[in-house]
Amino acid sequence: MTINTYHIPVMLKESIEGLAIKASGVYVDATFGGGGHSREILKHLNEEGRLFVFDQDIDAQNNVIDDPRLTFIASNFAFATNFLKLYGIDKVDGVLADLGVSSHQFDFGARGFSIRFDAPLDMRMDQTSELTAHQVVNSYSAEALTKLLYAYAELSNAPQWTEAIISRRKKAEINTTFELIDAVAHLTPESKKSKLLAQLFQGIRVEVNQELASLESFLLQLNNLIDTKGRLVVISYHSLEDRLVKRFIRSGHIDGQIRKDFYGNPDLYFKRIGRMLRPTSSELEQNNRARSAKMRIAEKV
Repeated sequence: MTINTYHIPVMLKESIEGLAIKASGVYVDATFGGGGHSREILKHLNEEGRLFVFDQDIDAQNNVIDDPRLTFIASNFAFATNFLKLYGIDKVDGVLADLGVSSHQFDFGARGFSIRFDAPLDMRMDQTSELTAHQVVNSYSAEALTKLLYAYAELSNAPQWTEAIISRRKKAEINTTFELIDAVAHLTPESKKSKLLAQLFQGIRVEVNQELASLESFLLQLNNLIDTKGRLVVISYHSLEDRLVKRFIRSGHIDGQIRKDFYGNPDLYFKRIGRMLRPTSSELEQNNRARSAKMRIAEKV
């Protein structure tokens, strides 16, 4: 499996520039995927440099790069600090996180991430985890479903979507992606069908994988993990992720509120580097899936 069939790295040039790589530094690629970003990072490291990569998806292990400077860690990045300590690493010079779902996960229909394929309701990034989309859709209460569809799918009429799902599952279990799509068909006019279904699938996927909780845990570790003048580069694909990243960079906290020290001075952890970046038009011509990407860069103070 080649990198291009697995996942095309988004904003690759901007990522490397944002990391401001030191040749002998220690770096983390928190979302290895097809290894595209990691390959480029390795090109900028000398023999003393080290790269630690994380990915909870077992399929990503097929892309591991045979390089003594790279260490693959089969785990969610929420546990980054603990794993790095096992390797004697307390501080790193830079962290890259390309969030969201890889092209491989979307294109491999059996995983249930895509609205394009009829597949079992799964949506697990970590295929060993217990919670699946099938359980969310078929066993969550009306209150729980509505809450996640408001919060994660960002559907303003979430109660109607919940009613449609529960009405269908009362007749029979909803087992596949197409059965779920059919259950909510009356809520998806053709002009908005793809967008609304993508929001629905996003909401369920975020719940299944606890994506926001993992991201929050990961970000908070970076206050201590990234060394002074080290860099943080995050690529996000929807407003839920980007909002968390923006608030964290501003304050070092998930709520975005800047704390002050004993003397009333702002207690800051990072400073923003440049403005928020979007893919260029030429990149979008090559990779349309990058269209919603936003990149934020920060430096540890």
